[in-house]
Amino acid sequence: MSQLDSWKQVCAVVAICAAVTLVLSAGSSAQTFHVMHAFNGTDGANPYVGLVQGTDGNLYGTTIDGGVNSGGNVFKLTPGGKVTSIYDFCSQPNCIDGQYPVTVLIQGADGNFYGTTQSGGTYTFGTIFKITPTGTLTVLHSFNGYDGANPYGSLMLAANGDFYGSADVGGTYGAGTIFTITPGGALTTLYNFCAKPRCSDGQYPAGQLIQASDGNLYGVTHAGGDYANCNVDGCGTVFKMTLSGKLTTLHSFEATDGEYPYGGLIEDGTGMFYGTTSAGGAGNDGIVFTITSSGAFNTLYSFSGPDGSEPYAMLLGSDGNFYGTTLYGGTEFPRGSVFEITPSGTLTNLHTFDGRHGKNPYSGLVQHTDGNFYGTAYFGGPDDDGIVFTVSTGLAPFVETQPASGNVGVAVTILGTNLKGATAVSFDGTPAQFTVASNSAILTTVPAGAKTGTVAVTTPKHGTLNSNVAFRVTRLLPRSRLRTEL
Repeated sequence: MSQLDSWKQVCAVVAICAAVTLVLSAGSSAQTFHVMHAFNGTDGANPYVGLVQGTDGNLYGTTIDGGVNSGGNVFKLTPGGKVTSIYDFCSQPNCIDGQYPVTVLIQGADGNFYGTTQSGGTYTFGTIFKITPTGTLTVLHSFNGYDGANPYGSLMLAANGDFYGSADVGGTYGAGTIFTITPGGALTTLYNFCAKPRCSDGQYPAGQLIQASDGNLYGVTHAGGDYANCNVDGCGTVFKMTLSGKLTTLHSFEATDGEYPYGGLIEDGTGMFYGTTSAGGAGNDGIVFTITSSGAFNTLYSFSGPDGSEPYAMLLGSDGNFYGTTLYGGTEFPRGSVFEITPSGTLTNLHTFDGRHGKNPYSGLVQHTDGNFYGTAYFGGPDDDGIVFTVSTGLAPFVETQPASGNVGVAVTILGTNLKGATAVSFDGTPAQFTVASNSAILTTVPAGAKTGTVAVTTPKHGTLNSNVAFRVTRLLPRSRLRTEL
């Protein structure tokens, strides 16, 4: 197992059995849980983070251990459950190509995937890489400690076309950094944490940054903040930062309202942010919280053990509810859970891991455009090397735009299922020109006159498919500058 920080260590478990499908009942609806793949070490081991849907309809992910060189790998998962390792890290001398990826991959506008490794590279402090869907890897940057070290958070593609991310440690004060990097590999450090006395601005940034509807970046730090009502390292913070690097601390956790956030933030359609802490709260088992862009904070839900313990990451589902995982806890078998929570705070346990069919999901979920949720568990399977699973709650297929915002004339890829034969695409009712690139992707541009709203695609099989979130039109360009050709 890779060398994680002490607060990220996990313990060994006994081997568990192979794939299974379970039909579970929670509330008035039924959920189907299915183990799609169990890793065996050679095809990867111990997936630490979640998956991403590619424009080809497949899911892509990473494992932190295993592979041919025991340095982790990048894999592809078909909707039918076939896993193919497309790259094994440490394939180059001294692991200069990277080692131990702990990143959710992100697909860029060029069709390639971008991510980070926690170790390896020229200076052994981790890398930022680009990889094609067929497995050709390019190291874009090797961290040297001064510009950050050991990136645990995933990259985020901003509206300006650059990527933003965080390094867990390193930088000027050794407490982590926020950086931006171009698709070509030019890196700029935007902020060094612990720049303020007693690290009141936070330390050890964790989770993925998001670019909110106001154009700013939002994220969390795992420690630091106000020490008055917490331990010696601080309980963590929520922060806002401009693209140029001006940071504002919105909230410092105090244990009673949560401590040690890990999974980043989510913004809903109203501009409210949601997040989790892995500890603290009423039962010290972690919380779900809300916070506004001005820092108004509210504890939405406190976990107590049977309903889950140590929540890590959530996503906003196509039905408007939030879905996530907990590392421990759950009913009957306290080995982690999958949960659903409404914006008002009503929580439903969708699945409890039993140890035999997965254990300890560090990662969050991804909702495929077929409506189902997919995730990974760190342990499980016959070789105890982790699993990939799916949970179906009966949600309908939808479409997803990449990116989720942009100017009029900006190129947009629409992801979906069974898109061949599509007859219409519209942005909040405004028709758009488009090209069906494959059964799972449509290429289009934001049309003149479009306003922020739902993207709709008319298909022969599913009728009208709506986007899971509203596409945000950022500003209008003069007609002379619009792209009119795809």
